[in-house]
Amino acid sequence: MSDQINTETTNPAEPDAPQVDVMPSLEERLRQAELNAQEHHDAWLRAKADAENARRRALDEIDKARKFALDKFAADLLPVKDSLEAALATGDNASIESLKSGVELTLKQLVGVFEKNSIKELNPLGDKFDPNYHQAIASVEAEGEPNSVASVLQKGYVLNDRVVRPALVTVVKAQ
Repeated sequence: MSDQINTETTNPAEPDAPQVDVMPSLEERLRQAELNAQEHHDAWLRAKADAENARRRALDEIDKARKFALDKFAADLLPVKDSLEAALATGDNASIESLKSGVELTLKQLVGVFEKNSIKELNPLGDKFDPNYHQAIASVEAEGEPNSVASVLQKGYVLNDRVVRPALVTVVKAQ
């Protein structure tokens, strides 16, 4: 046996040799890149439309919340109004006592509505003056600690710890 090395090589130009195309052509790569770009563009457009729709829905919800925020409170006030109208409809034949008891009952209804809706009354007589909750109209010389509330001219109101109306007060002047 002879130790001969096979020196036959295949010539790529020969028609019998299989041609393996490992690298896609430039046209194929360009077409694939254009398809990818189109897919990304479509996805971007869908995401943009979804974001716009979500923004529009949020604005609609905010608008509805603003419009109907007082819906429950208004419904709670209707019986108070009905009571006031009923008191006025009694006419001249009602006694002072019956009118007074009707007004007291109506006030009780109103206080119930305020409590139900977290509206608290500020009546700071004798308390230390607090500019966050009180509005001083005048300072007077009176018995008591300086800068304390001497009298309440108009009660204040707080809704969920937020001042709706400060109490109008006079304050004891330092001597």
